[in-house]
Parts: sequence; structure tokens; C-alpha cells
Amino acid sequence: MSTSLGVPQPDQAAYMLRAATSAAGRGYKQELMELLDVQPGQTALDVGCGPGTDLPALAERVGASGTVIGVDSDPAMLAEARRRTGHLPTVRIREADAHALPVERGTVDRAKVDRVLMHVTDPAGVLEQLRLVTRPGARIGLAEPDWDTLVVDAEDLDTSRAFTRYTTSEAVRHATIGRSLARRAERAGFAVETVRATTPVFLDFQDADHTLGLGRNMHQAIRDGHVDAARGRRWFTSLSEGPFFAAFTLVTVVCSR
Repeated sequence: MSTSLGVPQPDQAAYMLRAATSAAGRGYKQELMELLDVQPGQTALDVGCGPGTDLPALAERVGASGTVIGVDSDPAMLAEARRRTGHLPTVRIREADAHALPVERGTVDRAKVDRVLMHVTDPAGVLEQLRLVTRPGARIGLAEPDWDTLVVDAEDLDTSRAFTRYTTSEAVRHATIGRSLARRAERAGFAVETVRATTPVFLDFQDADHTLGLGRNMHQAIRDGHVDAARGRRWFTSLSEGPFFAAFTLVTVVCSR
């Protein structure tokens, strides 16, 4: 992988698939699936399913008598999701916005929203949609990072802090939504059952660069005038030259309808 700040935006489907299969991704996803407790015969909804990373696991849990619905607004993501799940007759793929879910009211037993609310226009509106389409007793799993907790070890600590500030204030729409998930879920009318915080740790520079967008976001921060160009480039180069450490907090909330 290049250590240049001029790194192009990655293919989003490939990015999400790699992130999901990383050590950091596997841990919280497995926990989320366990907490959802999907049962045979149920209808499970994946809002913002992306390239279909979690659809096969959901299909396995609902069994032949259940249904899995994957919803996303990105045609390229959905094309990959269809390719990955074409052999699974219980999976339905639908193109739609999370603010207007194409699902019959009161029909969903289990729903998950994984790293999606931080990007949408109106998180409260999406949660209201979830309340409409889920049936009484349904269980909903939410997982979102809190990018204000991002730490990147570097001798130039001020630039690491500037990088986190830029990520929080500019790069991600709702960058601190992880910490407010439980409150938002309660306001939407759900009963919060479980709140977990995990800390994905990155010890490999290339994995962190791919997942956290170190080069891409620093390039943007320099371009937008948030970080001095020479200092930002020195910071990024130094990260690739020695032992590496970065981490952030990811919050998982499981609630019931």
C-alpha cells in the first residue's frame, strides 16, 4: 500500500468487506449477532446492508422458513450484495433510503443498523422507520463508532489531535453518535436492553490506513486548511516507519420494540 497522502477513495464495497473481515470488525459483529438472538422463521432486516457482508449469517440463522431483507441506497453495493447472496432463496435485496424503508409495517422480528446512522441525514428519522416496521417484541441492534475517541500514537501528538478533530468535525456527518445511541433509542420509543463499548485496536499501519482513512483524511485536512501541509505529511510518514498504535470506541446498543 502506498504511503502517499494522495490516496484515492477506495472501492466502497471492497472497503466494507475488508473492514468486516478484519480482527476489529469480526469481534463486535459476532457480539452484535449473538445479542440479536435471531431465531429460525423470523424476518430479519439489515438497514444499510452495503455489499451484503452480514446477509449470509442472518440467512443461516432464520433458516429456510425465515426471511432476510437487505436495504441500501447504493446500486453498486446492492449489486455486490446480490452477487454474494444469489444462492440464498430467503434473502431479499431492496434499493431504498433508510429514511423510507420499503418494508411492511409491523413485520420485522430482528433488525440491525451497523455503522450507518453516522452517515444518514436524520438518525432520528431512521430510528422512527425502524419502530414502524418492527413488530412488538422485536429486537433491534445498533452499532456506531464515536470518532471523538480516536487516538493515533505519534511523537507529534498535536497533529494526531488535529487529525481526530478534523475527523469529528468535518469528515463524518454524525461523528460522535456512538455515545448517544442509547439515548436516541429511548427517545425513539425502544426499550434499551444492552449497551456495550468495545475498543478496536490497530497495530498494523496499513490496516489502519485502510480502515481509518489516515492518508485520505489527512490529505483532506491539509487541503481544507486544518493542518499545515509539511507537518501533516511528516506525521503521516512517521506513522508508517515504526511501531504503530491506533484505537477508537465503538458502541453497540440492543433494544426491544
